[in-house]
Amino acid sequence: MHSALFQLVQRSQAPEHGPVRGAMDERSPYKRSCPQAGGGGGSSGGGAAVGGGRAHLRGAAAVEPQPDLEAKIRQAVEFKAEGGRCYKQKKFREAIGKYHRALLQLKGLEAEAEEGSSPLRRAGWQQRLSEEQRALVEGTEIECYNSLTACLLQSELVNYERVRDYCLKVLAKEKRNFKAMYRAGIAFYHLGDYDNALLYLKEAKSLEPADTNVLRYIQLTEIKISRCSQREKEMIA
Repeated sequence: MHSALFQLVQRSQAPEHGPVRGAMDERSPYKRSCPQAGGGGGSSGGGAAVGGGRAHLRGAAAVEPQPDLEAKIRQAVEFKAEGGRCYKQKKFREAIGKYHRALLQLKGLEAEAEEGSSPLRRAGWQQRLSEEQRALVEGTEIECYNSLTACLLQSELVNYERVRDYCLKVLAKEKRNFKAMYRAGIAFYHLGDYDNALLYLKEAKSLEPADTNVLRYIQLTEIKISRCSQREKEMIA
């Protein structure tokens, strides 16, 4: 049954990072951090022991049957696949909705588990999953957040704060994720945080040394840092 879940994952992959719409546009709507010259982000049955039977039944009822969990994970994977199809058709708004629904489906599993008995809360909801299911849940979350950033970067007016936040969510789970590293660099660049932009872009370069998009953004970021340093000198003089 678990292998059937992984077949769903193969139907869609997170969108490639590709060129970013308006990525090189110097007219970013966000304020730069650089100073300007001149002025200054389930229940089991059985006979229960006297005095402890009810507690035992409550604890057993709190654990949902595995098929129910698997059905919910399957639904999340389906939403992600639908998002991938919308992305390929350039229906970015619809794709964003599908990816959000996939993430909400997974968050719902955690929320339901936290409403159970205290032993369940202490154990953690993911301990109710098999190793394959845990890997699938985490992989689905990572792909959804990466795909959301790909969709957002195609917007007319990009919300770079949200792009940055989604990238950092991915990197918290997978530290060497190239797409998240590269897009985090883009987000920091357009938010005017050039030091962090250069940090993430150089990390992305260490993963994909020949990627021309990364190299281009590193060049742009270094130019911005150089200009900022020059303005600081002029303000001090």
